[in-house]
This record gives sequence, structure tokens and C-alpha cells, in this order.
Amino acid sequence: MKTLTAGTPAPNFTLMNQDNQPVSLTDFKGKKVLAYFYPKAMTPGCTVQACGLRDSKAELDAHNIVVLGISIDPVKRLPKFIERDNLNFTLLSDEDHVVADQFGVWGEKKFMGKIYDGLHRISFLINEEGVIEHVFNKFKTKDHHDVVLNYLNDNA
Repeated sequence: MKTLTAGTPAPNFTLMNQDNQPVSLTDFKGKKVLAYFYPKAMTPGCTVQACGLRDSKAELDAHNIVVLGISIDPVKRLPKFIERDNLNFTLLSDEDHVVADQFGVWGEKKFMGKIYDGLHRISFLINEEGVIEHVFNKFKTKDHHDVVLNYLNDNA
């Protein structure tokens, strides 16, 4: 697994959102995109992470940022997550992990002594031109939004 790095053009992608509508990275030209990959909707860690981003929407908006949450969940699972936790951003389904592969976030994981392939919790800040500006790969789910906002405020 080789994760994409800052300075690399982000792979263009089109995935289905929670409303079963196609969403492409190119839809957001002129805005920054926080593409955050998370393992599974409605699990404790992913919920804490999503709610932190939800509660930071005004600050993220002030930085011209669109949040896209990407998981390998089927489309039909995504509206439940949005509804249950009042999420105010788009969730995308990458069931066959093609986009996760392109970004280098699909690969070997270890959990309770088991080794398996899965989605790594990594976020990419993509600039207005579609180039990866920053990779967030060191954070706890509860402070992910703070790590992102601190980076944005320090680089404003």
C-alpha cells in the first residue's frame, strides 16, 4: 500500500452518494475538498469522527472546504448514518474499493491478532486545482476535525 502524498494530483473519481446520485471530484473545482476515508458507517470510531466534522461545518465552510466521507459501505447504508447522526456533508460508497486503491488507503490491517485487507482511516485535503495539499494520517477519531482545522488555520 503506497498512500498518495502532498503535491500529487488527486485521482479523479465518481462515486454514488447517499441519495444514489453520482458525485465526481471535478464537481468541486474552485473549492478545497477534504476526502476522508473511514472504515464503516455507524461504528463508534467512525461516528465520533463524522460528528466532529459535522460540528465543525461553519469553520470548514469559512475555509471553502467541502467534506466527502468515503467508505466501502453500500449506498443503502449511507442515508441511515446521515439521518441517525444529522450529518451535514456528503457520504460516498466505494464498495469495490477502486478509489481507495487509487489513493493508496486500501491494504493490510491488523486487528486483535487478525490480518486482513481493509480501509485505512486517512484524509486528503485536495486544493482548488485538484492537487493533494496535505495528508492527515496521524490523528485520533475524536480529534480528527481539530487536526484538520489546526492545519487550515496555520496555513490560511
